[in-house]
Amino acid sequence: MTRFTALMTTVALCGAGLTAVPASAQAVNDNVISLDLLNGWATEDGTVMAALRFDLAPGWKTYWRAPGESGIPPQFDWTGSDNIAGAEIHWPTPSVFEENGLRTIGYKNQLVLPVEFTPVDRSKPMSVGADVALGVCQDICLPVTISVHSDLDQAPTQSGVIKSALADMPVSAKAGRLSNLSCAVEPISDGLRVTATMSAPNFATDGIAVLELPDPDIWVSEAMVKRDGATMTATVDMVPPTAAPFALDRSDIRITLLSSAQAIDVLGCPAAG
Repeated sequence: MTRFTALMTTVALCGAGLTAVPASAQAVNDNVISLDLLNGWATEDGTVMAALRFDLAPGWKTYWRAPGESGIPPQFDWTGSDNIAGAEIHWPTPSVFEENGLRTIGYKNQLVLPVEFTPVDRSKPMSVGADVALGVCQDICLPVTISVHSDLDQAPTQSGVIKSALADMPVSAKAGRLSNLSCAVEPISDGLRVTATMSAPNFATDGIAVLELPDPDIWVSEAMVKRDGATMTATVDMVPPTAAPFALDRSDIRITLLSSAQAIDVLGCPAAG
């Protein structure tokens, strides 16, 4: 296990737009975040399960892949790796934070993030060389860049820490008793409006919905959620860089329902009717 410390690159105020401020305006703790690469095990599919463990100073948080209104989405660049063809991230269930009238989504104090690495050649050693760009926030927000360089070893037994993080992932639609999902799509002046309708009898009435697309250049608004008994609707606007209606592949729509008691994750949303 190799330990890395974060390089703080910019200081910014939390909130929409992340306005930069002089370093003298706020004392910056160089030890706000650190990173461990946790070695894991070989899977039956020939991949290697490992994890990145982010340890944050008390009270600090970092962000989920869809960070909310003012968060910084994490970005991972694995191009410095050796004998690694791909890296699939398995996101544990995040928390929802309501602060200063803004909603953000992420993790406080610590994040164990499982990563499943696919080798180019299973017979050869693997090493991880990555640049991780993410944001950490308390009273201020710090964009952070962390470089990771380490051999990827395989332990004889599965790591309990990584297994716990995998077990904390959102459940499937079937496990969450979510059914009758459909999406209505209509053009708007600068993109599309998508309304997802579903039966979610077990999901908390105060929970939220997050809709995502794989293309990070398409802006997706915060979902407006309504309930009518067991029926739940979530409406978002999707705006591409062209600011015009676009062709949407419904199989790319990812819907995550989040509450303090449950998280449900669904990929793909068929047409209504």
